[in-house]
Amino acid sequence: MFAVTILGNNSAIPTLDRHPTAQVVTCNEQLLLVDCGEGTQLQITQYRIRRSKLRYIFISHLHGDHYFGLIGLINTLNLMGRTEPLSVYAPPELEQIIQLQLDCSGTILKFELSFVPLLPGYSGLILEDKDLRVSCFPTQHRISCFGFSIEMQKRKRKLIPEQAKAYEIPAAYFSKLQEGADYQRKDGSIIKNDWVTLSPGKAKRYVYCADTIYDVNLLPWLKDADMMYHETTYLHDLEDRAAERYHSTTVQAASLAAAAGVKKLLIGHFSSKYTELQPFLDESRPVFANTDIAEEGVSYIV
Repeated sequence: MFAVTILGNNSAIPTLDRHPTAQVVTCNEQLLLVDCGEGTQLQITQYRIRRSKLRYIFISHLHGDHYFGLIGLINTLNLMGRTEPLSVYAPPELEQIIQLQLDCSGTILKFELSFVPLLPGYSGLILEDKDLRVSCFPTQHRISCFGFSIEMQKRKRKLIPEQAKAYEIPAAYFSKLQEGADYQRKDGSIIKNDWVTLSPGKAKRYVYCADTIYDVNLLPWLKDADMMYHETTYLHDLEDRAAERYHSTTVQAASLAAAAGVKKLLIGHFSSKYTELQPFLDESRPVFANTDIAEEGVSYIV
């Protein structure tokens, strides 16, 4: 399973029904947290996210609405007896911030908490395991800021059961065929894997664009993504304000999605000045039809 669950879709100031940025990405049996605004752990509880499956946290930048919830979440995990390691990918200053908070409260963690620094301007692969590949890329904001490209790797080949049976391969061996193995008969002859299986196909990819001004230089990272999240802090009549504050508008995000050829666009990071979100769709969909609000509590399949 590859899905994105929205925990928070608002910008700097939370409202009564919208929370600062946070998303959980599900990759098979493990969870990734992307940004951790204030109140994230309450949203995790409300939407019944399994904390025990959380393995990696990615923090795009050090504006508070993207990380103020992190120390609370770490403390809760510790109180609940977590022992599995947890890795945080973030600008390097975050390690100092979190360690100071832990030291001042006399907190000793029962689990290994490691920080992987994202240095200003860096782009490239930062994580790879059996299920996924994660890369980061710089976005244009007031401080060092990153987007993330999350690719769920397809390891298993697709079995053609009738072909496997025709070659008299026992069902007990099917799982090895899906892993790419050939089959050797008792007489020593080899049944090639590609005779009885198909390629797993192209990996699915989700791209998260954190806070950013409208920037066509992002297009290489967005190109052909299965799903893309892009901030739309303002409606398009406030294009000048968006530029001044290094944010984007509805039309700008939708234009990038169209130019990049992505399959689906999620929009979020809404200014608290707006009480209704329908106008964001009204402006985005004429430019890029397959646009949705990143609605809190909703899981979107990549």
